[in-house]
Amino acid sequence: MVEKEIEKLKFPIGKFNAPEHISSELIEDWINDIEHFPKAVEETTKDLTSEQLNWPYRPNGWNIKQVVHHCADSHMNSIIRFKLALTEDAPTIRPYYEDRWANLVDGTDDNLEDTLSLLKGLHAKLGKLLRNLSSEELSRTFVHPEHGQRFRLDETIGTYAWHSNHHLAHIKQAITYKGTF
Repeated sequence: MVEKEIEKLKFPIGKFNAPEHISSELIEDWINDIEHFPKAVEETTKDLTSEQLNWPYRPNGWNIKQVVHHCADSHMNSIIRFKLALTEDAPTIRPYYEDRWANLVDGTDDNLEDTLSLLKGLHAKLGKLLRNLSSEELSRTFVHPEHGQRFRLDETIGTYAWHSNHHLAHIKQAITYKGTF
């Protein structure tokens, strides 16, 4: 497989690019995506067998169950990042080794029930928080040490909406390719 094909499999919906202007309508759309993500994942994975949950979405990529478990891990970190930025002055957040987390026992479990329950509660809580941010709060920032830059909360809402859609596309892609990688 050529590099261009691998890149398309890695980023089936493209990479996230924050728009120059983030409108309240765009934020509303992003929050809707975040809130609807757990149901979309549940609907997409509910009838999958253990064999199917082990289908990767690309060569040398995570399998479906790792993607689902990763989303819970990532989005737990996201709500903490939002809360840190809302309660501290431009805090430096702590990154984590998501690739290592994906290989821990809870990241390789065929049973998605607990993770889906966690995603449902987490996304409901996150949606409530995000829907009640003022313009001033949306402009608050945190520092990501791996990038060495500040990220605004309004942009971060877009990042996590994209992240949700990105990984939902991975799950659907793995199903489409039926374990051929």
